[in-house]
Amino acid sequence: MARLLLVVSRTQPTRYTYLKHVFASDIIDVIFDRRMEARRQRQEPVALDKRRVDRRQRDIVQDLKSFGWALVRH
Repeated sequence: MARLLLVVSRTQPTRYTYLKHVFASDIIDVIFDRRMEARRQRQEPVALDKRRVDRRQRDIVQDLKSFGWALVRH
């Protein structure tokens, strides 16, 4: 199972092909960004969760816009 994901912007099919050829391995999976649109936002504030630490990974949107790809652990 791969430990890293190289996420490529769906607007970069040529870059995806190149990165898949160069980097795909047992350690790295090269995938297209499959997200469709921004998530819905709530009208009312969300109650404070009992968990104090946000476990989500960093947002990769800026990397996808700037570089056309982003590298994340999974």
